[in-house]
Amino acid sequence: MDRREEIFQQLKEILVPYSTDMVVVIDKPDNYYLNTRHVMKNKKPMYFGSVKANKNYISFHLMPIYVFPDLLESITPELKKRMQGKSCFNFKTEDTSLFQQLKALTQAGYEKYEDTGYL
Repeated sequence: MDRREEIFQQLKEILVPYSTDMVVVIDKPDNYYLNTRHVMKNKKPMYFGSVKANKNYISFHLMPIYVFPDLLESITPELKKRMQGKSCFNFKTEDTSLFQQLKALTQAGYEKYEDTGYL
């Protein structure tokens, strides 16, 4: 397994525990995608998160931080530097500390979705 695959797997492991309460839309070696069971006004399921291997980096998307931007108030400047857009974090190297922060952020996002009735 090369470095990119290892990073992808570590980030995927953050989302996998939530798959029992959600719908796994894509589960490929380079793309893992979760939707909630909640159907929005546009008749589409609500997106939760995904991990995707791109050419030069691995992206971790977490929609709860877009829906509830207050979740970002407690992130470190180091994790903030990895943000691309409003709900995406990009990684070229493994960073256990940042991955642990993402894990906590994902749990907080899951709880917000749950409290709001999106699950």
